[in-house]
Amino acid sequence: MSEQLADHYRQIIQEIGEDPDREGLRDTPKRAAKAMQFLNRGYFQSLEEIVNGAVFESDTDEMVLVKDIELYSMCEHHLLPFTGKCHIAYLPQGKVLGLSKFARIVDMYARRMQIQENLTRQIAEAVQQVTDARGVAVVIEAHHLCMMMRGVEKQNSSMTSSVMLGAFRESQSTRQEFLTLVQSR
Repeated sequence: MSEQLADHYRQIIQEIGEDPDREGLRDTPKRAAKAMQFLNRGYFQSLEEIVNGAVFESDTDEMVLVKDIELYSMCEHHLLPFTGKCHIAYLPQGKVLGLSKFARIVDMYARRMQIQENLTRQIAEAVQQVTDARGVAVVIEAHHLCMMMRGVEKQNSSMTSSVMLGAFRESQSTRQEFLTLVQSR
């Protein structure tokens, strides 16, 4: 934990009119610093480290879909969380990726200060890079506390973003199959 980061949190607490020395807040600067480092640990990870060689030869060439990968990220504009789920599909071309690696890729990019649109693209491009798939599709559905707790304060709003690469962009039927599968429960 960075002492300098904890000192900054102590100063923030003072600046909003609180006493950082009162009982309930004494250790808050240290806890907040540790939390911020944890919530942004994706900066200290790499795609190579996350995948760790878990790409395997396969004759599979049909769509592979991983649904409902939960994600937690931090809005880079307000430093407030957004949470949701990510759906990833790809069309293998001789290689498949180990199942848990999809969640690890999502986490690595989500655990950085982000906007949802960029997060969606980063995940799609990472899966494409690792698998050399014929196509990759990613949809993220999320709720943003920056919109719910401040500003317009809309509690029931959500945002959906998508990125389609390769065959998912080129073929309407492939894109539609993916979207239909994502929507089925």
